[in-house]
Amino acid sequence: MNKIMAPLREIIKPYAPALEAEMRALVEEPPNPRLARFYDMLAYHMGWRDANLRPADQRTGKWIRPAMCLLACEAAGGDWKRAVPAAAAIELTHNFTLIHDDIQDGDAERRGRPTVWKLWGVPQGINAGDALFVLAHTALDDLHQHGYDAATIRHVYRSYDQACLRLVEGQYLDISFEDRLDVGVDEYLMMIAGKTAALLSTSLEIGARLATGDGRIVHAYREFGEELGLTFQIVDDVLGIWGDEAVTGKPAGNDLRRKKKSLPVVYTLQQETGDAGPLHTLYQKETLTEKDVDAALDILERAGAREYARDLARKHRQRAMRVLAKTAVLAETAVLAKTAVLAETAIENPAQSRLRGLATFLIEREF
Repeated sequence: MNKIMAPLREIIKPYAPALEAEMRALVEEPPNPRLARFYDMLAYHMGWRDANLRPADQRTGKWIRPAMCLLACEAAGGDWKRAVPAAAAIELTHNFTLIHDDIQDGDAERRGRPTVWKLWGVPQGINAGDALFVLAHTALDDLHQHGYDAATIRHVYRSYDQACLRLVEGQYLDISFEDRLDVGVDEYLMMIAGKTAALLSTSLEIGARLATGDGRIVHAYREFGEELGLTFQIVDDVLGIWGDEAVTGKPAGNDLRRKKKSLPVVYTLQQETGDAGPLHTLYQKETLTEKDVDAALDILERAGAREYARDLARKHRQRAMRVLAKTAVLAETAVLAKTAVLAETAIENPAQSRLRGLATFLIEREF
């Protein structure tokens, strides 16, 4: 288990059995025996089957988003067990995007294993992603069985659907950037606000919504997630270029080899004058050699791109932590107006501490 996965799995550990059981019940129970192979493909992507579709224990992913959902629910005074269907829906949705991302990016491997489309072709890969998206909605339907009222469930569905739309809008922007060298920092931030931050912020929002009807508390958790998502992606961009391979699992400069429009690259391109700038010239090449990657690294350093990205990450980190602290004040106010239940369970409890610890770990991997 690598340096990233170990602490994350420790945090998710109390919730993992219930979360996994919820997802397995949806993914591993085909409605017709003739569909068994199709559902086994979904189980393969989730790490519950090997490439020969035999049972395996190779769980993929970090489960960051469902962990945030359940932690927010518990921290805001709710019973996290009742929120498990929503957390499962969020993780299935995330995996639907990963399957489609692999197809769109042409990635043959994910976490050291062949991707779904590489094993079974693009058409079946699209089907598999679509199926996980539908199963996510099926998971949300299970909230009815956990005693939530119709109004709360409507709020959850609305938040979820809006997040999915923002997510694919972000993906549209990301794909459109591939053929452009005029992407600005503001446009880049809009892209990651959709592609990365939307589902993360909605995970926290839904978790809080399933704990309390206080809109101020729910909004605060959502805002925290927005800032956390932006910080997480910016840090990821720094690691994608300058990160330690032992931490990232990828060689330094990997994002440059792929000519990815990450924040340091976008910032540097924006500083250059016209198409004749050195990074513009490199990024117009069809492929980059190792010499080109070294040259690009030097250009980014001279432009101050690494420090710019780090500074921006720190700003969003500070905002994220301020908003998380703000939830304590909101909860105390709610207590005065209602009961003492929220004060005893909402903020300075183990769930809130784990949530703060998880957030700190995710956004301080490089700093």
